[in-house]
Amino acid sequence: MTGPTKKTIARLPMTTFSSLSRRDFVRLGTATAMLAAGGAGRAAGNYPTKPVTVIVPYAPGGQGDVFARLLSQDLGHALGQSVIVENRPGASGALGTRQVVRADPDGHTLLLGQTGEIAINGFAMKNPGYDAQKDLRAIALVGNAPLVLAVPQNSPYRSVEALLQAARDKPGSVAYASSGTATPGHLAAAAMAVRSKTDMTHIPYKGAGQAISDLIGGQVQCFFASASSIMPHIQGGRVRALAVSSLEPVAALAGVPTVAQTLPGFEFSLWGGYFAPAATPPAIVELLAGHINRITQKPELRSRFEAEGSAVAPMTPERFGKFVRAEMDKYAALVKNTQAHID
Repeated sequence: MTGPTKKTIARLPMTTFSSLSRRDFVRLGTATAMLAAGGAGRAAGNYPTKPVTVIVPYAPGGQGDVFARLLSQDLGHALGQSVIVENRPGASGALGTRQVVRADPDGHTLLLGQTGEIAINGFAMKNPGYDAQKDLRAIALVGNAPLVLAVPQNSPYRSVEALLQAARDKPGSVAYASSGTATPGHLAAAAMAVRSKTDMTHIPYKGAGQAISDLIGGQVQCFFASASSIMPHIQGGRVRALAVSSLEPVAALAGVPTVAQTLPGFEFSLWGGYFAPAATPPAIVELLAGHINRITQKPELRSRFEAEGSAVAPMTPERFGKFVRAEMDKYAALVKNTQAHID
């Protein structure tokens, strides 16, 4: 296996993006989502008539896989049919997404889609094989977790400002890892460099595992990692959380500041939710949304998600669709500015 290549991010303007706070996420949409489910249930007829397959377009163990498997049993009980989680990794999430786009739009094949394949691939890939906005219908958001800006345990940098000052003092000397080009972690770090007018070096890896290994070893100075992947290493004392990418602090990382305290308005997250082929009947979409929103509010699930820093936010399909479009707009500008393309 060849080693990672270096790429320096140019200093380019960034489109400002503001969104709901984590607290607002939980407040908004709950009552509407629950009321909609009753009428949708009557309109959806005898759906489902067979087991429902949820495609996760990544290998087992990632955030989306965890979301899908935690909900599958309760969703199956609510629907009166088995819910089967199927992993279809490949092409940065595009392979599994294409499978759902091409499936019969009858509610029996769903996608647990995340930030990358929904909001980024359409801009960063030459031909992902689908248009997420046209080919998919948003159903319900499951969780929304911030990225964690982590540094080696023995890093001299004790704050975001200290890290950025080092990059100013010696351009290119601060290297940041990513789990791949045009991933949310890469684009968050690129945005941080742009906003702070610093020159940082991008070291892309094929997945979070190798990136975290090199972070622990000090080969890179920082990494915007998913909370679920980096939390065990923080708890084990192998790396240190410097900041989180949400607008508000995260209870699971008490005492860790936000990047926004240094760069106001800075916000990035890894989110996951359910999607269906675009032509899926609205009544089926509303029925699924009602069930999913009720399940994610169960105390045991909320506790599990929030322990990993994930906000659990009930949304109607309409509100979730607007959220997704706003994320697409944000990443479209970033991909254009950074020329971060997936081969």
